[in-house]
Amino acid sequence: MEKTILITGCSSGIGHCVAHGLQARGWRVFATARLQHDVETLSGLGFESLQLDLNDPASIARAVDEILQRTGGTLDALFNNGAYGQPGAVEDLRRDVIRAQFETNVFGTLELTNRVLPAMRRQRHGRIIFNSSLLGLVAMPYRGAYNASKFALEGLADTLRLELTGSGIHVSLIEPGPIISRFRDNAHAAYLLNIDPETSVHREAYVRMVQRLTKAGPAAPFTLPPEAVLDRVIHALESPRPKIRYYVTFPTWLFATLRHLLSYRAMDRVLRRASKIEGR
Repeated sequence: MEKTILITGCSSGIGHCVAHGLQARGWRVFATARLQHDVETLSGLGFESLQLDLNDPASIARAVDEILQRTGGTLDALFNNGAYGQPGAVEDLRRDVIRAQFETNVFGTLELTNRVLPAMRRQRHGRIIFNSSLLGLVAMPYRGAYNASKFALEGLADTLRLELTGSGIHVSLIEPGPIISRFRDNAHAAYLLNIDPETSVHREAYVRMVQRLTKAGPAAPFTLPPEAVLDRVIHALESPRPKIRYYVTFPTWLFATLRHLLSYRAMDRVLRRASKIEGR
């Protein structure tokens, strides 16, 4: 039987790549996006595309209800991919700014997941994949809002996995390092909207940060194309024994290993050094 999957954040990057890759493998893909013009573009590419704004509970409910109506009340998989990164020093993050980061990356993702779980429980099977990050494992400077949102997402995913034991529903985390996408462009736009460098003690660091965000081509060593994530998503969906965590890119493997080997202070030195190298 044809397998069905709902994917968020399909307008570009990882979501766009995974939608194409799974459709080519015979999956029935419901490719969602926040903006209507992106939905129209995806529909033109042959996807069943719907508008889904993770910041809007009504949008989440409409999308899920429509998908379940089309499938007769079933859904085999959910790939929680939609997210963005809010740059800025922690002391420069207003409450509304970090709340907005959590609304998209955590609260909306959780609400969507909880909306599809009843259907998966009825059918007694399902795959839920959360696209986390290297920054859900370790923290790096000037990414505090994003770090915190991905740490929170990992905690929710780990808890959900334990609570779903015996249900037939599997939960996996994808943890990419640097991937070619529009992530930096969107992060730069969020920085310009919400951070005032002129009043910040971090203004010199922001100059280097902006250079990294606007740099042409890959901004970090070992950057991979989104197909690297697609490979892990396929395994998480189709393996009879999906992994709990999938590391993507060498930096994720490296830092995931070092955090277990080094002291906290030594790890801080490594992360500060890595951040400086990335900013060059």
